[in-house]
Amino acid sequence: MPFAESWSLLVDELAAFALSGCCAGCDLLGTLLCDECGQALIAAPMRQKTPGGLPVTAALVYRAVTARCIRRLKEEGETLLSRPLGTALGTALEAAIADGAYGAERPLLVPVPTSTAAFRRRGYRVPELLIRRAGFASSRLLASVRSTADQRGLGALERGRNVSGSMRARHARDAREVLVIDDVVTTGATLDEAARALTTAGFRVRGAVALAATPRHSGFQANAS
Repeated sequence: MPFAESWSLLVDELAAFALSGCCAGCDLLGTLLCDECGQALIAAPMRQKTPGGLPVTAALVYRAVTARCIRRLKEEGETLLSRPLGTALGTALEAAIADGAYGAERPLLVPVPTSTAAFRRRGYRVPELLIRRAGFASSRLLASVRSTADQRGLGALERGRNVSGSMRARHARDAREVLVIDDVVTTGATLDEAARALTTAGFRVRGAVALAATPRHSGFQANAS
């Protein structure tokens, strides 16, 4: 990680520690995350497929405590929350890797790209930060090639059209197997676009892993592991 990004992240964490006056999950005073809300972030891996047929493992359901903690990480700079959230993602990653029977060579973990505007606003890339906190290394193989509209409020078909053709991947030197990583999955359109770009570049996309899945993804099966 570049020095400037590392320094910015450290400053953000120190500020979050100094200013955090209440629990991110329930607003209890005097702690960043109370014990009860911490329990709500223990992963229970769920599995489903995207509209394009890509297998997805999600650690948590995006609601209540989980949703509030992710929003504080993404929108309020509470990077200390990346530690418990990263632990949850790590559980889902281990489950997905175990299911894949990859053998000695683990798959590359490829985060969905963060827009330039989001990176400038936050100073860090959320999927990459979560992967690091999970104890894994990420491979930045994907890049955005055009801007997309805000996905909030869009239906599944609209989301698919919105992100179609929005990513490209570095050309593969060999046909490595990969898992696509994102923080939140709603319809799976973004993951399908990432898989398309990686497949076009010569990679073998075996699945995807997300920190959380929104409740509208009702087909997810809890505790599938």
